[in-house]
Amino acid sequence: MATPLLMPKATAVWLVDNTALSFEQIAAFCSLHPLEVQGVADGDVAGGIMGANPIQNGQLTREEIQKAEADPSYRMKMSEPKVRVAAAKRKGPRYTPISRRNERPNAIKWLLRNHPEMKDAQIMRLVGTTKSTIDSVREGTHWNTANLAAMDPVTLGLCSQIDLDLEVKRASKGTTTPDEADQGTMLLTAEEAMASAGGRTGSAAAEQAAAAERPEHEEELDADSVFAKLKSLKGDSADH
Repeated sequence: MATPLLMPKATAVWLVDNTALSFEQIAAFCSLHPLEVQGVADGDVAGGIMGANPIQNGQLTREEIQKAEADPSYRMKMSEPKVRVAAAKRKGPRYTPISRRNERPNAIKWLLRNHPEMKDAQIMRLVGTTKSTIDSVREGTHWNTANLAAMDPVTLGLCSQIDLDLEVKRASKGTTTPDEADQGTMLLTAEEAMASAGGRTGSAAAEQAAAAERPEHEEELDADSVFAKLKSLKGDSADH
């Protein structure tokens, strides 16, 4: 997609005043009619508009102008922008053209029928509707319920197939198949949980009881034996 020219009439004013280009060449570059460019040159059109230099704006080069001045049949090409500006992300509900707004309840009915796992916020983003409208379609209280027909929002032009697939994928992340559930963590029944907890408690109690039955003087006996060995070593060294 070509980048649109910034301030076409102001650019035409500058080209008329600073170049030897023909009216047709300037008109082709600025997307204007040659008579408009002639009016700019005569002062009848764009009066009071200050010229905008396309070279400073980075949309035209001096070499391109010189090439066009040398060949009246040549049509100048706009320079490629040096910096690509990312498109702004859409915030809030999607804007729906007036001609399509009457089709939103049909799209809501289709989404509720074919993708019940989808949340209301996702439907609101897809078709640019409100929660009250979704609830009225779901509960059958919409003023035009008798005439509603489930229709694909992509076919109606309310959203793109990519947007729909993305929302469906997001909604399906919270669901699991039986096979996936079997591979996951197994939940214990109340009896099994109590038995497991009782087993752990029993083993802990057994360890505490064993520790309590250990003789407290074991460490003292070990200390006495160590001192006895030291005394015997001292006696041996004194004999020598």
